[in-house]
Amino acid sequence: MRKWSQPVASLDAASLDAASVDAASVDAIVSDQVNFDCLDRPVWHSLGGPQKVLDVGNGPVRRLDPAYGPFAASTDDDRLCEHLHGGEIWLVEPGPVSAPAGLRVLKEAPLLQMIAEGPISEIEDADIVSLGEADAAEMAELALATEPGPWAPQTWRYGQFHGIRINGRLAAMAGERMRPAANLAEVSGVCTWPAFRGRGLAARLIRKVMAGMAARGEVPYLHSYATNVSAIRLYESLGFRARRAMVATLLGPE
Repeated sequence: MRKWSQPVASLDAASLDAASVDAASVDAIVSDQVNFDCLDRPVWHSLGGPQKVLDVGNGPVRRLDPAYGPFAASTDDDRLCEHLHGGEIWLVEPGPVSAPAGLRVLKEAPLLQMIAEGPISEIEDADIVSLGEADAAEMAELALATEPGPWAPQTWRYGQFHGIRINGRLAAMAGERMRPAANLAEVSGVCTWPAFRGRGLAARLIRKVMAGMAARGEVPYLHSYATNVSAIRLYESLGFRARRAMVATLLGPE
């Protein structure tokens, strides 16, 4: 099994400037409520815990049902090639992952993992609507065009998604993804059509998603590309603080 330093001591300079927070202090604030260790391997703990029903892997590999997305985690990377399901595998781990036999690294990207701190209030916003099966095609179109992260036919079923429509068109949305513990939930799928950006839609939707999580007794967390300074600034304004560096590794067949 791979071993990484714990916790990661530093990010690149640009990301540190963007985060502007001591990650250890964030854990200290809420450590009496939640054990955040599972966030070091969010996919592994989600598919072995609250979202175990979505695990189609076996043995040392936990693999998300491909209908929901390409995520996987393992304790034996040499077995990952057995779980491509005709596509790709995304790993979200504390450090880089070398390509095991039969696979190659298609992409590697540094991430910043962030946790919400402080009180989260209920949001009353008449423009925000709950999204569901009737909206699935529009959600997929928006996600595939703007690429907030991997999107598969059933990704919208991870949890509740919310959206804002402008002149009948789904302009922006945000929702939920991994749950590595019963009291932790990931904000994900945040995206806005370019024509509607700059209006604060994403911030309103993220607040709505966070409020739903808080109402269930969950602490929201998320991942941002470490180089996306504007997104990190937005998340900070919504009460998120940096926890640690992570790395997304995309694997595909040789």
